[in-house]
Amino acid sequence: MTTATTAPTNRLTPRPRALAAGGLNSVRRNPLLVVLALMVLVFQLTTGSFLDPGNLSGIAIDAATLAIVAVPLALLVISGYLDLSVGSTLAVGGLVAGWLAGQQHQPPLVAVLGALAVGAAVGAVNGILCCYLGLSAFIVTLGMLTAVRGLAQQLFPLPLSSFGSGFAWLGGSRIAGIDAPVVIAALVLVAGALFLALTPAGRHVFAIGVNREAAYLSGINIRRTPFALFVVTGVAAALAGAIKASVLDSVVAGTSGAGFELTVLTAVLLGGVALTGGSGSVFGVLLGVLFLGCLQNGLTLLSVPTFWQQMAQGTALVAGAALAYFGPRLTR
Repeated sequence: MTTATTAPTNRLTPRPRALAAGGLNSVRRNPLLVVLALMVLVFQLTTGSFLDPGNLSGIAIDAATLAIVAVPLALLVISGYLDLSVGSTLAVGGLVAGWLAGQQHQPPLVAVLGALAVGAAVGAVNGILCCYLGLSAFIVTLGMLTAVRGLAQQLFPLPLSSFGSGFAWLGGSRIAGIDAPVVIAALVLVAGALFLALTPAGRHVFAIGVNREAAYLSGINIRRTPFALFVVTGVAAALAGAIKASVLDSVVAGTSGAGFELTVLTAVLLGGVALTGGSGSVFGVLLGVLFLGCLQNGLTLLSVPTFWQQMAQGTALVAGAALAYFGPRLTR
């Protein structure tokens, strides 16, 4: 006697209600994604050229240097620290790289390595003072912001320019049809995400940010990991400075990177990284970077005066702080 068998239901096929719930949860976790999409739509409707390939390429290049610094800074903030000296470090990195490539006629690789060494030195000073001597990261890095800028102006009182075609490769070449700064930024984003997700040190970053004393009692070295993040942040800022110098073929000590520290901090906070430490993601930082890049570009296309653009960026910083505070409550 044969018994009728019913075809098994495919449990791998998601139901519409489950798909809707998953999409809603994604939006709740990343509310900036919806805001970014709406902003892009508004700019496209008002300008008619926002989504042109040439304009999108410009946004990507501008956002690349921001992303290169935002990722390590986000890891540093997650661990409970802060670096406000990245703007001045960016300036001195670009100046050293341009000086070596232009005035000293060194190979581009030597020029970039020189910039990275200076960035690492600035980061190491910040790390020693904050992680090993226990000084306030806010006070220390704010002081370094001024000190490094003053040193750059003392060493390079005149603008630097004409760095040569070899050095121009860093900011102007294309790799597999993609601008080199964008490729570098993508590698930094992937490395940051993998570091947080797959390495013990990445888990230590969260543990230190949540409760430094508990992390210490758990056997985590609460000084070494943040110190390394300070150094990496300095290196990333110097690299971003070298890229900017390569793209512009000039750098000025007094203005290069001015206000950059607030811009990158805004991107980090908009990305959902808690300023108090312990939470955040690289994907969220990417959204914050894209939001600021699209906002500045769209306002420029609309010929919005500079002071209004500054007001918009300041408002975005406040919104980022609010998002970092209320975001976790929205996901409950």
